Amino acid sequence: MKTFAQIVAGTLCMLACGALGLGAAAYAQSAPEGQVKHAKLIKVSARRFVFDPRNIVLKKGETVDLELTTADVLMGFNVPDMHARSDIPPGQVMHLTLTPDKVGTFTFLCDVFCGSGHENMDGTITVIE
Repeated sequence: MKTFAQIVAGTLCMLACGALGLGAAAYAQSAPEGQVKHAKLIKVSARRFVFDPRNIVLKKGETVDLELTTADVLMGFNVPDMHARSDIPPGQVMHLTLTPDKVGTFTFLCDVFCGSGHENMDGTITVIE
């Protein structure tokens, strides 16, 4: 059974994560549907507690349009090493444009608390030459 302190700490953590997610939205490179042109389209769906696909391979310098959707709850899509993020509201289509400028493997994750199991909701973007 959880103590009162654990419940309060968990609640504060959820609120802080939500506030960070909303504050970081200013850094999103999201564009309204249909605005991104001449970019390779990659559809990414989110659901508790997984992204599909979990592994994305991109070419360095190639612009891609990530089409982000979820049907369940508010999610976030964050690629910290690429300085890219977007909220994913349920029932809406969000677009995130990426042009990788370095080769490597980078983690993406859900940065909006979506329930028990949230901490394992991640994937990788592998950028090749």
